[in-house]
Amino acid sequence: MELEKYIEHTLLKQDASKEDLIKLLNEAKEHNFAGVCVNGCNVKFAKDFLKNTNIKVVSVVGFPLGACLSEVKAFEAQKSVQNGADEIDMVINVQSIKDKDFVYTQKDIETVKKAIGNIPLKVIIETDLLTKEEIIKACEIIKTAKADYAKTSTGFVKNGIGAQVEDIKLMKEALKNSSVKIKASGGIKTHEQALSLIEAGASRLGTSSGIKLL
Repeated sequence: MELEKYIEHTLLKQDASKEDLIKLLNEAKEHNFAGVCVNGCNVKFAKDFLKNTNIKVVSVVGFPLGACLSEVKAFEAQKSVQNGADEIDMVINVQSIKDKDFVYTQKDIETVKKAIGNIPLKVIIETDLLTKEEIIKACEIIKTAKADYAKTSTGFVKNGIGAQVEDIKLMKEALKNSSVKIKASGGIKTHEQALSLIEAGASRLGTSSGIKLL
């Protein structure tokens, strides 16, 4: 298995320096990772740095809480795409899931998807904060809203576990009979863990430990 083709090499820490970013981008080039995942302020730099490669630049919106207005998420996503983002990872509004305001949840996703058109949209559902029933419902809404991926975690939940095999299996079952793929992220630290998540149904792995996984 070419594990590097699954990995989005990730740097989202708020105290990351330009030196840290350059190191990440050089590692992505060296190992030919599927993509890099960076904050919106670093998209243009990353895109320029990775020109003449096939490495995708992924940016996050509404990160990490998902609690800003849908229109703000849409604007943030548009600006990242204008600056060169190939894919967008948005954080779901967890409160709307908890409140069972599923109309809001769906509209939140649809607003961002409409703003970026054919650019792939991944929706972070934050599995650490959801029950099994809520994970299933979130995936059903993602299908209806015509997003492209359901993603497990931001990796920013205090004491969160992150991507778990059982959650990936649950998400895969909820997303069956659709084209929606799964991105596992959060706490992926070992080669064995990465393989188990892929076997369970993940098409992408978001991790800051990409080199270690290889």
